[in-house]
Amino acid sequence: MSHMIRPTDMAPDFVAEAYYQGDKVTIKLGDYLNQWVVLFFYAGDFTFV
Repeated sequence: MSHMIRPTDMAPDFVAEAYYQGDKVTIKLGDYLNQWVVLFFYAGDFTFV
């Protein structure tokens, strides 16, 4: 059974591609430890889902 994340839990570390100032970059959540971070994502962007 997987662990459900609660509002007080730390988010699991992950690596993802992102666009920053028009360039495609790779980001790692762990690089922002002890900083405020807003995670905004949605599935199906630019797809027919």
